[in-house]
Amino acid sequence: MSPFLPAQAAVWFEIPVTDMNRARTFYGAVLQNELADMEGPNPMARFAARDEDSVAGHIYPGKPAPEGTGITIHLAVAAPLEAAMERVTANGGKVVSPIIPIPAGRFVYCLDPDGNSFGLFA
Repeated sequence: MSPFLPAQAAVWFEIPVTDMNRARTFYGAVLQNELADMEGPNPMARFAARDEDSVAGHIYPGKPAPEGTGITIHLAVAAPLEAAMERVTANGGKVVSPIIPIPAGRFVYCLDPDGNSFGLFA
């Protein structure tokens, strides 16, 4: 029997936040996209994606892991990456690494205002 190989390993992500309005403003400003309200078992706001079938995720009221200890989701931003890094700090987050070049592009590690770890990729 061959192993199950999905089209993509990630199918969804959820980021717990302590203040939905602050998180919506933060991620909206950093990514330069508005998060859309969603129906669900609790309040949620979905990250923008080109297709409804695209891998995406949402923020929701929850308990974040201690600062910088949870998983890290990497989010796409329009180049230049340096401008997105400035939006992180201008909106209450932290940039916690230098820019890291890889064959597919460049990324940087950051923390949101709740201490959730995320990367920005351009």
